[in-house]
Amino acid sequence: MAEIVQQRIENRIPELEQLERVGLFSKKEVKSLLKRATALEYKLHRLIITKVDFIAYIQYEINVLELIKKRRSRIGYQFKREEIEFSIISRINNIFRRATTKWKDDVQLWLSHIAFCKKWNTQGELSKVFSSMLAIHPEKPALWIMAAKSELEDRNSSESARHLFLRALRFHPESKKVYQEYFRMELLHTEKLRKQQKKLEQAEMDVGGYEFSPEIMTGKLAEVVYRDASGKIQGADFILSLLTIAAIFDFTKDLQDTIIQDLQSKHTDDSLTWDFMAKRELGATVGEELQSAKGRASDMARREERCYQVYEEGLNSLSTEAMWACYVSFCLERFKRKTNVQQLKEKRQERLLAVLQRAHDSSLLKEDFYKNWLQVLLSSGDSEQTAAVAMAATQRYRQSVDVWCLALQTMVRLGSGATGKLFQDALTHVNPKSSLPLWQLQVEWSMTSQSPEATEALFQRGLLSAVPAVSMEIKEKYLDWSFGAGGYKKARKTFTSLHENRPFSKAFFTRMIQMEKDQVSRVTMYGETRTNQNQIKCIYKALLTSTDIAKCCTETQPKTPNSKQCRSRSTVARKNSLERPEFRKKPSEEPGYEGWPDLFWLCRV
Repeated sequence: MAEIVQQRIENRIPELEQLERVGLFSKKEVKSLLKRATALEYKLHRLIITKVDFIAYIQYEINVLELIKKRRSRIGYQFKREEIEFSIISRINNIFRRATTKWKDDVQLWLSHIAFCKKWNTQGELSKVFSSMLAIHPEKPALWIMAAKSELEDRNSSESARHLFLRALRFHPESKKVYQEYFRMELLHTEKLRKQQKKLEQAEMDVGGYEFSPEIMTGKLAEVVYRDASGKIQGADFILSLLTIAAIFDFTKDLQDTIIQDLQSKHTDDSLTWDFMAKRELGATVGEELQSAKGRASDMARREERCYQVYEEGLNSLSTEAMWACYVSFCLERFKRKTNVQQLKEKRQERLLAVLQRAHDSSLLKEDFYKNWLQVLLSSGDSEQTAAVAMAATQRYRQSVDVWCLALQTMVRLGSGATGKLFQDALTHVNPKSSLPLWQLQVEWSMTSQSPEATEALFQRGLLSAVPAVSMEIKEKYLDWSFGAGGYKKARKTFTSLHENRPFSKAFFTRMIQMEKDQVSRVTMYGETRTNQNQIKCIYKALLTSTDIAKCCTETQPKTPNSKQCRSRSTVARKNSLERPEFRKKPSEEPGYEGWPDLFWLCRV
């Protein structure tokens, strides 16, 4: 081991001498660098080698490179690069190779090596790294795409990029991403050739017998890729992704027409095809562009009408939820667009409401669109229709919490008298485990719209819920409401009656503690005695006791939390906590130093 390390250190001597001779490093810095490199090199030859040692060594060498670069810029010396930088770069590549050989499965390590090669422009080493990485990780399409992109952009080699894509398709014959990037690469290659041809024609240069192939110049290679991809991968979404890529280039009109014809002939059973064809009508230009705002609005109305006709044609042959979703989304998008022409705005709103009603009547309207429907109706001021749609949504999606919350919020906003009954119906149909938003909404409505007796009765019903999240939330809101409705005395009475009820809530106790502290501050302000301190201590003890009880039941008896053993432990824990003698420990013996809850020692009075 020592001989190998010594040999590698001696290989550094020429570059270190050059660094000192040209004035980039001082003699003291060279000695420090040599000492540090020796220590790092020895770490790589231990019996137990870690990845961290390799990364530290590589990072140190890269830092040296960056320092040399800055000092060259400062003193203006740009010579002797082969003797200095090239030697360090070669050594870093060697360390990377040793690391990736030992940890072949670490893709991030391979990518770090690639990033280093790109930054320091070592193209020959970059190709070797990609080849080694793809030989070990051929199952990752993203790595094949990265390698092909590097060949095309960094090395300007379309042949190598094409070869890599073809190899990738052998491993991933049905990968959409590989086909998309392969298709894009062929179009980029064609665009580059067209630019070269244009420059040669402008310069009137004689290129001998070389001729640009007309098939390649019109994108026939990309069309071959498209034919192969469409034969292996079905789906209008994939075909549309290729069409989107082709639309970026200005020489692909024939190719786009071919893709559109295939869409219309082979994928009419997909809603995305009809959606694309309808939106395509929106961008079609007919006649000259109008100058006046009214004329442009009229032209836009005609274009939108053609889009609606395409959607209607699609619904005649494909009446599905996805098709209605595309239609409604388009109408909603047009309705949200700002316009100063009131007639066009009203026409868009009328169309949107009509489409929403038809989709609802067909029982094919998605849940999310009911919210938009109600918003449009509320903005128009049609209260009767809004209430009808809200009730219809709950009939369509009886078990959806979001739909019930939306309908209830709408009825509360309209001031309906049947809101209370609607809350009961919602809790009947919705799964109790997900009913917390309904309880929260009902409590807020009751506190603002009902009498205190009715609100308190609602809290009592909520406390009996079998869902822990609901009963805990109701317990906390009950305490807050009691404080707001009846003041401190009512809040204390509520806390006294509920603090031993399961499930235990830390927030419930801390809120009562804060109320007690506020009461103490208020009493002290008027010069009276702090009579509430003992009450605060009792609340803290009750909090810690409830925590011990809950821990006992969950850890010792997970299947029978109400067993006799758990109840006996609860009694003992409560007795010990309430009857423990009051005495003051020394600071070094306080439980806060032994991992006790920080809440007790930070908040004690």
